Amino acid sequence: MVEFKTIVNDVKTGKSYNVKVSGHHANSLNGKNIGEIVDGIFVGLPGYKLKITGGSDKNGTPMRSDLPGPKRKKLLLSDGLGFKERYPGERKRVGVRGSTISSEIVQINMAIAEYGPKAIEELLPPAPAEGAKAEKH
Repeated sequence: MVEFKTIVNDVKTGKSYNVKVSGHHANSLNGKNIGEIVDGIFVGLPGYKLKITGGSDKNGTPMRSDLPGPKRKKLLLSDGLGFKERYPGERKRVGVRGSTISSEIVQINMAIAEYGPKAIEELLPPAPAEGAKAEKH
């Protein structure tokens, strides 16, 4: 059974929401590509439309929208997603994953494209802030 960690970004407020998707909702996301608009019912947001913006596999290999298919490939990159140059003109062969969601994908990033009737705070709890530390007692 496929299970995804889905990060839903609210573009109005800048908040992100972490949602686990499993079962038949996760199976219906298989085969979708980066840039596609999907129904929000898959992540518990009825009435919302979500745009798939990216993702990564279990090793943290990012998905690229310009690479078709679900396979992992090594590309010679000079800049862009999956590579940050250290000096001008640097190129490096970097492993990236294609733009199609498959069973090897663990995390899917989505942005809200169309808002529904209910507020998103009512339907989903906000994700903990990145780098947030537990308070010491």
